Amino acid sequence: MSPSLSGDDTSLVEPSADATGSLEDRPVLVLDFGGQYAHLIARRVRDARVYSELIPHDTPVAEIRARSPRGIILSGGPASVHEPGAPALDPELLRLSVPVLGICYGMQAMALALGGDVGRTGAAEFGKAPLRAQPDAVLFRDLPADQDCWMSHNDAVVSVPAGFRVTASSGNAPVAAMESAERGLYAVQFHPEVVHTPRGHDILKNFLEIGCAAPTTWTAAHVISEQIERIRRQVGSERVICGLSGGVDSAVAALLVHQAVGDQLTCILVDHGFLREGEAEQVVETFGGHLDVPLVHVRAQDRFLTLLAGVTDPERKRKIIGETFIRLFEEEAAKLDGVRFLVQGTLYSDVIESGAGTAATIKSHHNVGGLPDDMEMELVEPLRLLFKDEVRRVGEELGMSERMVWRQPFPGPGLAIRIIGEVTEERLAILRRADAVLQEEIRRAGLYGELWQSFAVLPAVKSVGVMGDARTYAYPIVLRAVTSDDAMTADWARLPYDLLERISSRIINEVVGVNRVVLDITSKPPGTIEWE
Repeated sequence: MSPSLSGDDTSLVEPSADATGSLEDRPVLVLDFGGQYAHLIARRVRDARVYSELIPHDTPVAEIRARSPRGIILSGGPASVHEPGAPALDPELLRLSVPVLGICYGMQAMALALGGDVGRTGAAEFGKAPLRAQPDAVLFRDLPADQDCWMSHNDAVVSVPAGFRVTASSGNAPVAAMESAERGLYAVQFHPEVVHTPRGHDILKNFLEIGCAAPTTWTAAHVISEQIERIRRQVGSERVICGLSGGVDSAVAALLVHQAVGDQLTCILVDHGFLREGEAEQVVETFGGHLDVPLVHVRAQDRFLTLLAGVTDPERKRKIIGETFIRLFEEEAAKLDGVRFLVQGTLYSDVIESGAGTAATIKSHHNVGGLPDDMEMELVEPLRLLFKDEVRRVGEELGMSERMVWRQPFPGPGLAIRIIGEVTEERLAILRRADAVLQEEIRRAGLYGELWQSFAVLPAVKSVGVMGDARTYAYPIVLRAVTSDDAMTADWARLPYDLLERISSRIINEVVGVNRVVLDITSKPPGTIEWE
């Protein structure tokens, strides 16, 4: 059983009274030791309205010192601290006079670095475990002595370093938490970042408020004011273009830049032919009409299809699409007397998944890993530090409509990466219509807002079927619906059977070229949300 990663998100709601200075000044840095939930720790810190970043565990101590962090959190990890080549913690990090919290592997690495003893106890813990905590400890201040937590470990601290005291224990972990409050060093063997640790949010909050004295300045209003000022400093009086996709990311980025520089911004909708049904028309109506933002509509399906002819590798698709986007932007910029800046809705999760910084490349996002090296324009990325839910909070603060703010994510390459195989005009038409049926039924069932994403996939294979007593040989459509907190992890949605039956029946009866509908019930990990 995996821990639930959902929960009430209270970040980015109301400005704090002490919200002054840059939001990135003195961050809480999360050192990633390879744990499955490392990114979630950063998210939970931000939920407490404190800015945090995820960085590699082997970031030099000098670089960390230069950031003047308010606190440091050591993440969990899959390795044993005793394995050859296991990630090690530089003891100098613990001498920076910066509060440090070790979680799971991070606790063990801290103990080992300070002379404690970590060993295999023969009694591993996985899943829910009762915890007995010391309420006078910093992490457990004003919390119940008896509470539940989520464990996931084989190794355990069996002897704490000199100067530490044990502050919590569980049935199979006598040292479930420890602290040396005088030095600002704290550690827990369990995972406070997942909601299966019910008081985990309070434990992290105690570390931030008591241990780090961190001000709660990470709010939507402050993000907006700071980004507007940054955009103005970066752009000056130059012209700017923004690529609109119809999704919330590019829309929020465009509105931020428009607030900062007004008519210096021209939005460009590149209609590559991979958008959903009616989507291009909706974007033109919203931005060119209701919001009165200058908008150029570029119809370029033939150009993209020509470049993608015969291409089946998903990474090549993404890179071709990304480069072609940039070339089209450059061409449109030339028509506007030479635009120097390009706005993109790059998110923090895009950066992580594209292998920048802490993670191996999972997939190249078209606006990160797919950009050409010789791109002539300078990027403006006002959302680069934000997770998706934070972008939505900013959108609400900017006054965007609820329908646009809470629209399900849609990838920049669009339907091209939902066709598994070569992208053709025929396959696009089939997939576009099948996806429209799915969206109609999801909305009719009142489930649209409960899902992170729901969409159709067309694998470029055919199977035998029978329709009207005749043999058919046609495409299958895969239905994909997931729930998620931030797209870094996701669970497949348990859609009602009667809804699935209606969707399947409508697609097979209404979409020519389809004779089979199947359901993807894979979570992330091990799968990704998108198929390519």
